[in-house]
Amino acid sequence: PSGAPSGTFPTGSAAGRESDARPQPEADAAGAPPVGWAASADLGTPTTLVLLRHGETALTPEKRFSGSGGGDPELSPVGRRQAEAVAAALAARGTVQEIVSSPLRRCRETAEAVAARLGLDVRIEEGLRETDFGAWEGLTFAEVQQRHPEDLAAWLSSAKAAPTGGGESFTSVSRRVSAARDRLIARSPGRTVLLVTHVTPVKTLVRLALGAPPESMFRMELSAASVSAVAYYADGNASVRLLNDTSHLRAGA
Repeated sequence: PSGAPSGTFPTGSAAGRESDARPQPEADAAGAPPVGWAASADLGTPTTLVLLRHGETALTPEKRFSGSGGGDPELSPVGRRQAEAVAAALAARGTVQEIVSSPLRRCRETAEAVAARLGLDVRIEEGLRETDFGAWEGLTFAEVQQRHPEDLAAWLSSAKAAPTGGGESFTSVSRRVSAARDRLIARSPGRTVLLVTHVTPVKTLVRLALGAPPESMFRMELSAASVSAVAYYADGNASVRLLNDTSHLRAGA
């Protein structure tokens, strides 16, 4: 849902970490402390990855598959306005310390709008690119359903199935994105890092933080230029702090 609280992205308190993926057992009758994060007096400041989906391109409102295996569209005029709006919102929060972007143009242009506001450089991470949708690139869901019904049915039912023509499966994308996540956390412990990326990488990071199955991604709404956030703790747990915040877009309407 959109409409997140204003101010900084919340970090650190035990009360705010109730959405950690792994449930923690109660202390036993002898008074032994629970295992996991609750047993640690101080885990320090978590690494927070702020997940920004790029602004709209000409393909976005038409709901066409637009991954990394086809063209590389630029932001549309609407997308540029969205990028400026989210840049202003992130500048007002004042918590982003680094910016990392997918190599695709729509993300780089969105990241550059934010970087100009914050006075930061943009670093490129190949692991944040969108899924390669193979022969589905540029097609609508209905067009894929008409042309490649069996491949689409397989893709919808199995994370290991790839789009027609040599695209990437969700399993493959998950490996790539989780490797990028681990590199980013290792490089920037305790910092707040903005990742400008795409639908599949954002949903993948959220579902991994929740310990949810791949099919959960079909139940997540993720709008263009929306902001989500995940905090990662020193003990390996993660907490989803924000999902699909678009309040900055409504404010400018």
